[in-house]
Amino acid sequence: MTRPGLLSVLTLSILLTACGADDDAMVLYGPDPTLPEPSRGLLPNMTIAKPTGWGDELPTVPEGYSVSAIATDLLIPRQTLVLPNGDILVAEGRGGNASALRPKHVIAGYIKAQGNTSVKSGNRLTLLRDSDGDGTYEQQGIFAEDLNAPYGLALIGDDLYVANQDALVRFDYEEGQTRASAAPETLTELPSAINHHWTKAMTASEDGDYLYVGIGSNSNITERGMEAEVDRAVIWQVQTDTGAHKTYASGVRNPTALAMHPDTGSLWAVVNERDELGPNLTPDYLTSVREGGFYGWPYSYWGQNVDHRVRPQDPDKVAASITPDYSLGSHVAPLGVDFADGKLGGAFADGAFVGQHGSWNRKDLAGYKVVFIPFNDGQPAGDPVDFATGFIDDEGKARGRPVGVTVDPEGALIIADDLSNTIWRVTQER
Repeated sequence: MTRPGLLSVLTLSILLTACGADDDAMVLYGPDPTLPEPSRGLLPNMTIAKPTGWGDELPTVPEGYSVSAIATDLLIPRQTLVLPNGDILVAEGRGGNASALRPKHVIAGYIKAQGNTSVKSGNRLTLLRDSDGDGTYEQQGIFAEDLNAPYGLALIGDDLYVANQDALVRFDYEEGQTRASAAPETLTELPSAINHHWTKAMTASEDGDYLYVGIGSNSNITERGMEAEVDRAVIWQVQTDTGAHKTYASGVRNPTALAMHPDTGSLWAVVNERDELGPNLTPDYLTSVREGGFYGWPYSYWGQNVDHRVRPQDPDKVAASITPDYSLGSHVAPLGVDFADGKLGGAFADGAFVGQHGSWNRKDLAGYKVVFIPFNDGQPAGDPVDFATGFIDDEGKARGRPVGVTVDPEGALIIADDLSNTIWRVTQER
């Protein structure tokens, strides 16, 4: 599409979506959100926060906490892993190779690109080291390179696992090493055809016998046909000794981050839900993941609310759909989750941190921050609390966009910011 043609369609979309928009001020978080009626037009609302620099500013964190940038000038940092000696691994890169199906996909791609970093994909792991424990990570070097859009990370004993966009691979790891000693071996291939949603989130079971890998759908709502959705919108359980896998849960449109609850040992996920039902549908969510559970996509959302766009319908699937535990709000784009496990103290001792990358398809921006979801007895128990904000400036421009969040056992929250290409570290002041 030519630029003049694109601008004409953008103008049309603004006019169309300005009419009859939902109430953007609705609160859609918690275990029992109010769901408005679906609202559809030729194109959804599309507003992206244009990038700007941090300058002398820092993210805003709660009183009693401080934040610092421990790495800058990275190449699209996504997820992080704190190693036993305190080193931090950063997965860097961008994946996906899905072609646009319709003019609206071209327009959406153009809009979303305006809010992304312009640097090239790193396709690597970077290692950060604070040798003297003063909070400054003075060593920064490449641990492994020539990867394929690495995202999920896990360490089990002496095995370092990396979920590339096309394969789950394993490195030998010795505590303290600063660079991989050899190329990785492939444990299992991962679905990568089309790769509309390319990120492969990952976490390990407590006993180390299994890895759980999130595999997103190949469309918003089956526009490419169900044949393109085989082994998509699922979470795999992978045996670490053999690489054999099975579908652990399905109907999860785009599970972008996974974590094990430290007390219950249960698997939790944050999920990016479907688009084009209005600014306040459908809620992205945080949920525990039941083995064999089905979470609705594509036939229904938030439990058994039917998505009438899907053809053919499947009433049995709708009836089996599990309602998620906790709505995070619509289009906030959660891309990171980790549990506090008492490490950050105070009001942030028991609960889940969630990195919200931010919206592109609603009039009023949503997300662009890290929130904390309080827990009690292993379940969400309260409203979300802003933990790291300021990623949007007073003019509505984006200084950064949070992705992965990792709780350091030493009492810090590590935040990957893939717009400013920064790793932030938040600690409690002593």
